[in-house]
Amino acid sequence: MEVTQQNKQIIIGEVFPRDGIQNLDQIITTEEKKLFIKSLVDIGMKDIEVTSFVNPKLMRQFYDTKEITNFALGLAQEHGILVSALAPNYIGAKNLYDSGLRNMNYVVSVSEAHNLKNINRTVKQSIDDLKSIKDQLPDLNIRLALATVFGCPFTGYVPTKLTIDVLNEARELGITEVTLCDTIGVANPYQVSSILNDIIGLPGNFEFSMHMHNTHGMALANIYQGILSGIKRFETAIGGLGGCPFAPGAAGNVATEDVINMIHRMGFDTGIDFEELLTMLKNVNAIIPSKVNSQLFKAKSYSEFNFYQGE
Repeated sequence: MEVTQQNKQIIIGEVFPRDGIQNLDQIITTEEKKLFIKSLVDIGMKDIEVTSFVNPKLMRQFYDTKEITNFALGLAQEHGILVSALAPNYIGAKNLYDSGLRNMNYVVSVSEAHNLKNINRTVKQSIDDLKSIKDQLPDLNIRLALATVFGCPFTGYVPTKLTIDVLNEARELGITEVTLCDTIGVANPYQVSSILNDIIGLPGNFEFSMHMHNTHGMALANIYQGILSGIKRFETAIGGLGGCPFAPGAAGNVATEDVINMIHRMGFDTGIDFEELLTMLKNVNAIIPSKVNSQLFKAKSYSEFNFYQGE
């Protein structure tokens, strides 16, 4: 695909403050979380998922959701950025709404088995809860995250029809922002191309994002295929941290720095200061030692050179 002025912008949705830390045994302090979020804003991130409105008894990392939300909303007002949070059900959505947030990520696994394990409900129950959220909180902007689109840790192959079925439900609710998630990192570029070919152009004017995990080392190749298919937004996590706590054997998210290195070298723009990102990465490693897992953490960036961006 030729990179032109019209199509060169790629949006990075940074999920480190939520997805990146949710599985850690180490509890991250409120001040450390604020430092991470402020650092992300300072390096140019415009789209940040800052926390999760889940029961802290189930996920103890999110003991300070209200304080983090207030802090993030202040940054959003000052810098004109988009901040969002995850909510798994109506109770979480109502708490999110009452906190002042208006951008919510709502997760539904298209695999019945994973939805039962992840959220303790059937896919239909999750959709019914989503309908209640839309009815009771109509001015809430909802991005629907579809988990296990590319494979399930309990059943393996996931027919694309299951994804299309949920997309049809989303269309009926007026939801247009949808994130396709490779929850366990098993997708391959051919599969990505095939699934995107089947769903891009479906009725509903959907704006698709991708959230790829790097369990088998194919996340960058899958993102490249997503770009070729016209995807403009990708969710990533600093240092490659995070991952689904209910996906046995899955590794973390694709690393923000590796994705940005690739797409910047391809001639795309993210608005993010790459060198400052690498500096932030060192600070993350100092606070969360031995967890950073990315190529650019281990290797020289060679950013002083322009090797090739097309001729």
